Amino acid sequence: MSSEAPLALVTGSSSGIGLAIARRLLDDGWDVIGVDRAPPALAHPCFSPVTADLTDGAAAEAAARAAGQVDALVHAAGVLRVAPLGRQDPQDAERMWRLHVDAVSRIADVVLPAMASAGHGRVVLIGSRVSRGIAGRGQYAATKAALASLARSWAAEVVAQGVTVNVVSPAATQTAMLDDPARAATSPKLPPIGRLIQPEEVASLVAYLLSPAAAAITGQEIQVCGGSSLSA
Repeated sequence: MSSEAPLALVTGSSSGIGLAIARRLLDDGWDVIGVDRAPPALAHPCFSPVTADLTDGAAAEAAARAAGQVDALVHAAGVLRVAPLGRQDPQDAERMWRLHVDAVSRIADVVLPAMASAGHGRVVLIGSRVSRGIAGRGQYAATKAALASLARSWAAEVVAQGVTVNVVSPAATQTAMLDDPARAATSPKLPPIGRLIQPEEVASLVAYLLSPAAAAITGQEIQVCGGSSLSA
């Protein structure tokens, strides 16, 4: 790693959107610490993998403390479990809450105060358009909706210290999550552009929000929806 490069902590860096973000930041000259339960999918001199199960709150906090002073936090780790009313699994709900909400809350408790003390920092949480509600995905939607509330609350606390906190919420994105057998009965709805969102498109917006040019954008939820919001 370079002592001159900014340092980003990216969760979920072994696949999907998290992997695309890690790759984009490395291309942009960042050093990246990638935290994931799965083995790393990147081999790069400026990439440091950390294996951790973020559904374990203590492990999430330990990973944040081990990272030290970071310039950016991107929480992209996620899992999707779907079920209609009457067949919802409380364990699935707990797992999604722990991974999507509790993990980043614990990490933020470590890294955000340090960013505020340093007078600069960027946080981006990966949300979902599903957070507005969709049949059969209530538990998932609830955890993603919570991220928007956390982001606005945290942004209000650190805005005067040069730290921004935003949410990027994609529509259906081409990731391995779509191939999960647990959601085999629910096909993703294509956005009006006629194709799935690509992880690299989400990563491009995240990279901008982490840049100095985005210093005036905070507390926002920005959709990468391929036109899905036009009729919403």
